[in-house]
Amino acid sequence: MTRATESLMGETSTQQQAPQRSLLLPADMLRLGLVGLKAKPVRTALSALGVAIGVAAMVAVLGISASSQAKLQATLAELGTNLFTIEANKNMSGDDTVLPERAHGRLDRLDGVQGSAALANLPEASVYRNLHVDPSHNGGISVAAASPELHDVVAAKLAQGTWFSEATSAQPSTVLGATTAERLGVTSPNVNVWLGGMDVRVIGILEPVALAPELDTSALVGPAFASSQLEFAGHPSRLYLRIDETQIDQVRGLAPAAIRPDQPGAIAMSRPSDALAAAAAADEVFTSMMLGLGSISLLVGAIGIANTMIISVIERRREIGLRRALGATRSHVRLQFVCEALVLSGLGGAAGITIGVLVTTGVAAFNGWSPTVPGNVLLIAAVATLGVGAVAGLYPAVRASRTPPTAALNG
Repeated sequence: MTRATESLMGETSTQQQAPQRSLLLPADMLRLGLVGLKAKPVRTALSALGVAIGVAAMVAVLGISASSQAKLQATLAELGTNLFTIEANKNMSGDDTVLPERAHGRLDRLDGVQGSAALANLPEASVYRNLHVDPSHNGGISVAAASPELHDVVAAKLAQGTWFSEATSAQPSTVLGATTAERLGVTSPNVNVWLGGMDVRVIGILEPVALAPELDTSALVGPAFASSQLEFAGHPSRLYLRIDETQIDQVRGLAPAAIRPDQPGAIAMSRPSDALAAAAAADEVFTSMMLGLGSISLLVGAIGIANTMIISVIERRREIGLRRALGATRSHVRLQFVCEALVLSGLGGAAGITIGVLVTTGVAAFNGWSPTVPGNVLLIAAVATLGVGAVAGLYPAVRASRTPPTAALNG
């Protein structure tokens, strides 16, 4: 054998022994990932449905909460958070106290007060649709005397009719709250209701008042009419106060003494917007609970994906063994099944996000809100979905990669 022949054979042997790097392109990986899912479409759909339910629950709950919060913030921005209410508490002896007459006039003299108004409950007076209604069926409606400034101070809006003028305040006239009008069956002004044992003309109907909901179930009359016809003694039951945002603390410290110099401790001040904030906090707790349920649903979906992938590995042992025999490496097999899990969870996640957005839009439209789905919610949902798919597919992928090439020979 010549040296040239030996040299040529040596080079050939070296080339045969040199390992060649096996490449699997992303497009090929995606195609392989879809093969197994297409083979069992019903099982694929059911597995994706588990993920879709969890993602839809998360997106819908957070979207509805965000829409509700946006509506609340818009309401507070429109009505303001500088409205305070003042009522009389019991004194040191435990006896009931009353607010003095013209108490809101005293408040107007304080620096930082932008406006004040008074409301006086008239427990001896009742209102009915007409005089033929059973007196015991008052529908939970109260009668109250309202100062002329009340409308502006609480930012109330009229659905129909007008507010009290200087003339109508002294006449037998009333402005009905939104709920009151509904319960009395009054749909428009310029009709009479039976109030305090006489016919009283309805001159206006209010829209629901967010920061003074007690007005919704009230029939309001003017102080002059209440004094002359309904035995109103002049003591208000509640005061409403608008304060400059920059002087709230100062006015809160001075107001009780300005109203009752003898018993400032008997005066209680509160901010209605704080009640709305408390309700929003309760909504956040509910949202957290529902988010937890959505997470559990997503976990169940992940278990479903893992179960589907494990069954797929068992059913496709011959296919995996054949691929291994044809040169596929363990990493290729792992990547194939991880890719299948990711595609499966991705399909479920996309469906879940779509369903969640549609549910949020529907609920928001039903409640008159602007639908709001924060972008970070969608991003988190997408990342969580892919993360769930990767984790759920990891064990089946490792198990598949350990399938020996000889499995292709087994029946």
